[in-house]
Amino acid sequence: MLSSPHQHQGHSTTQLMQQVLLATVPGIVVLWYFFGWGILINLLWISSLGLLLEGLTQILRGRSMIDALSDYSALVTAVLLAVSIPSTAPWWLGLIGISAAILLGKQVYGGLGYNPFNPAMVGYVVLLISFPVQMTRWLSPLVPSPSFNDSILMFADIEPIVGYDAYTGATILDAYREHQGGQLFTEFLSQSPLHGTWASYGWEWVNLAFLLGGLYLFYKKIITWHISLPLLASLSFLALIFHDGGSSASLGSPLLHLFSGATMLGAFFIATDPVSASTTTRGKVIYGLLIGVLIFCIRVWGNYPDAVAFSVLLGNFCSPLIDNLTKSKVFGERNV
Repeated sequence: MLSSPHQHQGHSTTQLMQQVLLATVPGIVVLWYFFGWGILINLLWISSLGLLLEGLTQILRGRSMIDALSDYSALVTAVLLAVSIPSTAPWWLGLIGISAAILLGKQVYGGLGYNPFNPAMVGYVVLLISFPVQMTRWLSPLVPSPSFNDSILMFADIEPIVGYDAYTGATILDAYREHQGGQLFTEFLSQSPLHGTWASYGWEWVNLAFLLGGLYLFYKKIITWHISLPLLASLSFLALIFHDGGSSASLGSPLLHLFSGATMLGAFFIATDPVSASTTTRGKVIYGLLIGVLIFCIRVWGNYPDAVAFSVLLGNFCSPLIDNLTKSKVFGERNV
């Protein structure tokens, strides 16, 4: 039987989750800077609901609510979901998302340690499939972010006086997929200041902030390189091959794919979930490579431009098989 990753790394579950939460702070600050108070409102709302749902399920199952809440796993799930949805999201979107994450993604399987899929991504995919319009209403980082009062109105599903709908739209990954075959990659980037220097204005900094948080997790030995680096390497390799020198047939540069969307959040905070990811050393590398390949393929040929959530869930689905094929053999064991 494979031993727990927590034991290998010398951290209790509580300590691990606390460090993960701390590492998300730079990304949260940058998201707030570019997209406004809605990010923090969603964070508070979804985190409160996540803790409430986690506690209630433990009471219904006759277990200790204090023990369940003190491991911070529900809070990590809530935070990862909250930073993944637009700042314009109404209250009911967060309610549905965190309910799916905690109840369907975690507790239905028995709670922490038994869930085969990343709970935050279960909640995110439920929202993306069910409410695609609301889940793609990201505000343009080029315009002033909504005031606190306007953010409260949008959270309450009330349209503020200022028409922010005019400033919501597709991310650069959506826009670039629509442009494919029309112009050179450099011409596409110069088309709009929203496209940024090499990835996407605003999202470049969001990804750099989550990269900083990921490096902190490396430093604290909360995660190892075996998942994150293969994921980024396979994504970069495919992007480099299909970049085609930036021609009109280019599928995007490695920098575009690395620093747009949720790439860094996925590589360091989502794919590395110790419960749903592969646990063997070789298995982690294969798991990371697989997710990187899936992100690229779904982004450029699929219907969902970001693709991190779907790729991680597909990786979760494959992780038991990967672990079985890469587990160490007992000394003296013979192949049958």
